[in-house]
Amino acid sequence: MVTAGVDCPERPTAQKIAELTVRTLARTVPPALVGVTFLSGGQSEEDASVNLSAMNQLPKERRPWALTFSYGRALQASAIKTWSGKEENTKAAQEAFLVRAKANSEAQLGKYQGSGDESAKKSLYVKNYVY
Repeated sequence: MVTAGVDCPERPTAQKIAELTVRTLARTVPPALVGVTFLSGGQSEEDASVNLSAMNQLPKERRPWALTFSYGRALQASAIKTWSGKEENTKAAQEAFLVRAKANSEAQLGKYQGSGDESAKKSLYVKNYVY
């Protein structure tokens, strides 16, 4: 996704990110390609979902590919934090995971509008992160 750098003081809207990302894809990715799968790249759980949804809300003729996700941290962070390694938190963690999975499922259809969950808006960016 075309997003602002972590130190950029101006935060673009999801619509702007969607427009710039799809424009970049249109200039570089053949329409015959079936789909494009996005990583979250350190975005917050919420930003990753909202931005993907905004792209999928653009007119289909501007995005001939399926736009979907393969999120790691932006899918699991809330569940892992909720669980905290404690067996008694397992059900709550599963529910937190289901919330994010549903959000991203809706986002790939362009139907996710945002949850307002403040914890999901926390950036997952880690400086000098290495896989």
